[in-house]
Amino acid sequence: MSHEAQIIWRPADDGADTPMAAFAATAGGRWQRDLGNWDKLHAWSVSEREEFWQSVWDQCGIVGTMGSVVLEQGDAMPGARFFPEARLNFAENLLAHAGEDDEPALIFRSEAGDARRTSWGVLREDVARTQQALARLGVGPGDRVAAMMPNMPETIVAMLAAASLGAVFSSCSPDFGVKGVLDRFGQIEPTILIGCAAYAYGGKVHDTRPKLAEVAEGLPSLTGVLVVPYKADDETATDGIPKSMLWQDALDAEEADTPTFLPLPFSHPLYVLFSSGTTGAPKCIVHSAGGTLLQHAKEHRLHCGLTAADTLFYFSTCGWMMWNWLVSGLQTGATLVLFDGSPFHPGPDILFDVVAQQRVTHFGTSAKFIDAINNEGLRPRDTHDLSALRMLMSTGSPLVPEGFDYVMDAIKPDVHLASISGGTDIVSCFVLGTPLKPVRRGEIQAAGLGMDSQVWDEQGRRVTGQKGELVCARAFPAMPIGFWNDDDGARYRAAYFERFPGVWHHGDFAEETRSGGFIIHGRSDATLNPGGVRIGTAEIYRQVEQLPEITEALVIGQDWQGDTRVVLFVVLAKGAALDDALETRIRSQIRTGASPRHVPAKIIAVADIPRTKSGKITELAVRDVVHGREVKNREALANPEALDLFRDLGALKA
Repeated sequence: MSHEAQIIWRPADDGADTPMAAFAATAGGRWQRDLGNWDKLHAWSVSEREEFWQSVWDQCGIVGTMGSVVLEQGDAMPGARFFPEARLNFAENLLAHAGEDDEPALIFRSEAGDARRTSWGVLREDVARTQQALARLGVGPGDRVAAMMPNMPETIVAMLAAASLGAVFSSCSPDFGVKGVLDRFGQIEPTILIGCAAYAYGGKVHDTRPKLAEVAEGLPSLTGVLVVPYKADDETATDGIPKSMLWQDALDAEEADTPTFLPLPFSHPLYVLFSSGTTGAPKCIVHSAGGTLLQHAKEHRLHCGLTAADTLFYFSTCGWMMWNWLVSGLQTGATLVLFDGSPFHPGPDILFDVVAQQRVTHFGTSAKFIDAINNEGLRPRDTHDLSALRMLMSTGSPLVPEGFDYVMDAIKPDVHLASISGGTDIVSCFVLGTPLKPVRRGEIQAAGLGMDSQVWDEQGRRVTGQKGELVCARAFPAMPIGFWNDDDGARYRAAYFERFPGVWHHGDFAEETRSGGFIIHGRSDATLNPGGVRIGTAEIYRQVEQLPEITEALVIGQDWQGDTRVVLFVVLAKGAALDDALETRIRSQIRTGASPRHVPAKIIAVADIPRTKSGKITELAVRDVVHGREVKNREALANPEALDLFRDLGALKA
């Protein structure tokens, strides 16, 4: 960027009264460092990683033994080892909050309006009984516990119980098809499957028992299936499901009221998360207990300023990494709000109903949701009491500058708006918000502490003010242990370390601004390359979706006559028609707002656009369909039938 973007939010008193400022002061005194501003703090966090991560451990109150070694083989990536002598338990850390037993730990809210509060005392007791039930069913360290569950308290209880035993937890949402579930869980061979008999979405109740039965049949490794009824008194929840018993029956058979916690190595596996791409079988990404805990504690306590007095609500399903991120908020002692259902039912302001009713201080959602409520003309600040809300986070895709304008104008003018970006690959963030810097329109504020996030050109040189590849130049604790069933690490190295040896290459097309912020322009593998010039897809979406006639767009590069031509697909607003006049306006908007190179050769109206279960549009799958290639992982899509809209289009044959 040739000029600095407009500042739209400033921290009060430069963030002096924040946990991050307190951290900087404590660490500066401890290590005799000048950490008096953000730039100095971040530079120290990546140049002196032993000092930094040791300080995070102490300041964030990690429960466990640290050992005498902070970092081994620190220059190796992969290969660096953080806290190799440490022993800790992830579940113990999330349940260590010293508050009163009757204070709320979880608040569950369904789209139908049902609300349920789970206190810290009840949460610990439920974890204790679930822990004993899992142990009775043969679960021990390294075994896998899989959950096909809505975002509800039982899912968190199951995860904590599994982690307390040293088991590995993996989850997906109940709207996945049988093949999609087996494509994931079949690879990791779980001992226990936990599922819900039904779930609600969009005003409808969906019976999942037939699906659970098929999944259980397809997982021969199972020793048991625990079924959570949709309604508490439903005795038919287990009907037809092999090896099954009711969740509550399993818990009632146990008498433990206090969980025990197995101390485990820092690098012990905690989660298996799955890539959502459509280019092959989902990658099974294995995350460590220590790396996940330390990274999330840093992000929650320092970057978000989350405390035990706060309430955290991130809208997510159990098939998206933001669920794992949300759950770790328990480590701060904060109350978590869990929502299950459609964010648009019974109306598009349902999430703000929850934010207002529960006095949410930290609310997270997706950029697509912000775009959608903007298009609906919602003004939550005029209809809801959002006085408790201090921070609003957005991720999933780039939040365009107009999205920043909308949040500050229509939601809350003084909210700390933090666009954040990372991924399933690290179950956390490379770049995110900070309370020590202003927010600039259209930009992510900064690289995470301890994260040497940079943008490199094709030759591997750091660049500022121009687009390139997002990398992390030094090892960090939240790097995955590896991929499941990748014993020699070949697939893991190929995924992240081959483009720039010894450096994490994330696959985002990005830009580091002169003010130290970041802009994500889309996925590298989806960038367009007409005439040999790389173009980020987000730049086109930003322009097109400003037009009232367009509700959504998807753009691909089509191989054409030895080059690439830009093809734009648009979903039209009700009553709009893609006539010559609208095509001219679209092209003009893109030409003036982006560049002549971005202007599409073809513009085609479609009824729907395929997206993943977490709401991301899938340019690569559409590109494969247009070129006549098979889409190998249709089960990753929420609406795979939409792919058929792009097959054999006559308009793309000329």
